[in-house]
Parts: sequence; C-alpha cells; structure tokens
Amino acid sequence: MLKQRVITALVLLALLLPALFHPRPEALALLTLMLIAAGAWEWGRLNQLTLLPSLALSVVCVTLCLLSWLQGWPWAPSRSVWLSMGGVWVLMGVALLRLGVSGWPRVALPLRLVGGVGALWMTWLAVFQAKIIGINFLLSLLVLVWVADIAAYFAGRALGRHKLALAISPGKTWEGALGGLVGVVILAFVWVWADHRYTPDSLSLYSRLQAQGTLVLVLGAAFLTAMSVVGDLVESLVKRSAGFKDSSHLLPGHGGVLDRVDALLPALPLGMMLATL
Repeated sequence: MLKQRVITALVLLALLLPALFHPRPEALALLTLMLIAAGAWEWGRLNQLTLLPSLALSVVCVTLCLLSWLQGWPWAPSRSVWLSMGGVWVLMGVALLRLGVSGWPRVALPLRLVGGVGALWMTWLAVFQAKIIGINFLLSLLVLVWVADIAAYFAGRALGRHKLALAISPGKTWEGALGGLVGVVILAFVWVWADHRYTPDSLSLYSRLQAQGTLVLVLGAAFLTAMSVVGDLVESLVKRSAGFKDSSHLLPGHGGVLDRVDALLPALPLGMMLATL
C-alpha cells in the first residue's frame, strides 16, 4: 500500500508541477479539468447513479467549465460570484453536518447532483483564476489546505482526545483541528514575511489579508482552515451514507479524486472570495 501511494504521488507531482509553473494558465486549467471530470463521475457513483448517468454528470460538469472558459470568466474575477458561492458553502456545510449521515439520503437527488457539480465547477474556476493572478497566490491557497491537514494529523495523533464528529469521521479530534489552525496561522505569518523579503510574481492571500490588519489575517486563516475541515467532513458523510470507503480507486493507494480534493472544494472558492472582498 505504501509503495502504491508513493508511486501515485510521484506521478501526480510529475503532472502537476510542470502545469503549475507553466507560464500559461491554460496548462493547469486543462489538467485540473480532467481531475474535475473524474470528480464529477465519482460524485455520481456516490449518489447511486449507474455508469452512464455518472458519465453524463461528468460531461455536464466539463461543459460548464468550458462554457465559462469561452465566456472569459477566469480572467474576470467576480466578487458577487465568490460571495454567493461562499455563502452557499457555509450554509450548506452547516446544514449537512447537522443532518448527519442518516439525513443525507433525505436530500433530494437533483439537489445533491446540482450541488456537487456546482462545487466542482467553482473549484475549477477558482484554480484557473488563482493561477492567472500568480503562482505565489495560488500556492498560498493550496498549501494552506495541505498544512492544515498535516498539522491536524500530527496534533491529533499526539494530543487527540475529544472526537470532532464521531459518526462521520471517527479519526478526527478537536485537538487535531486546533493543531491544524495553529499550523495555518504560523504559515500565514511566515508567508507574509517571505512576500516582503523576496519579490514573488504576486502577493499571497495572506499578504492581501494582512493589508487589512493582523486580526483580519488571523480570522481569514482560521475561517479557511475550518471550512477545509467542513469539506473533508462533508465528503466523509456522503461516503459513509453511500457505504463507500473511498470515492473510487482511480488513484491507487489514495482512493479517488474527491478523497484528495475534498478539503480544497470549499477552501479555494472561499479563498477567492476573501481575495476579492
């Protein structure tokens, strides 16, 4: 299992890094479009759709992404779009966590499908727009989620006593979540220092928040960390309700695409929302 995980991770990095650092944003947009297509197919499976309807859902999601590309949306960040998406994520996340695993099947199937496709579409658009702003800005969003996850894992292992959401994800603890928050706040201050010390191609999200005051920086980092946890919990809730351990087996040793991007689904659009406010 470990060997599979390492090999898959290396292959993904070999694909991601050239696209991430390519001077044209279209390279990353095309790569992430393939991932989003796979994620939409997985979302259909998690909602008990058979093969062809799941593939059709994937086609719908890709079509929405391409249409927004043709309309020039990636080059025109919209405050109203990101503010609306942010509000939906916050309200939806709270509502779904209150419903719990047993309540998910009571949500109407069309609403579930539209919500999943919309979340994937907006995440793709957020990646595209963030890459256009600059590599430093995009990395500040991506690394936030990765640091939150890693810090939460080690803090939970060392200090975890109180379960965060036992019925949804038994391994998560409040201590781990707090550790993730501390890790991200430290990351934010270090990144702000690095932005001032060096000359990046763009300001990071943290420097943009810091420009409004240290309190805004800390609250923004805490908010995005919390919402990354919500994204993780929502996907775990859906999988548990559907009786799946992983969203698919597309990534050997890692599960599916949704398993790897669940925390990014709210964090990226909400990061764009904070950057455009």
